[in-house]
Amino acid sequence: MSRKPKFVVYKDVDGDWYFYLVSSNGRVICQSEGYLRKKGALKGIEFVKKNARKASVVLDTAIGSGYL
Repeated sequence: MSRKPKFVVYKDVDGDWYFYLVSSNGRVICQSEGYLRKKGALKGIEFVKKNARKASVVLDTAIGSGYL
């Protein structure tokens, strides 16, 4: 059964707020950096939603060839 993709926001034991994106098959496909406030994490989600379609894909050869 396919589910609708969703962002999940949570406060971790370090006190920072994070979000992650879950795909329709239930797998986590990205996770955020930590934010001091919940509002910051929510703004991060809006930024991703607004800008992800415009983003280019770049191969970082300094990391290695196994990433893309």
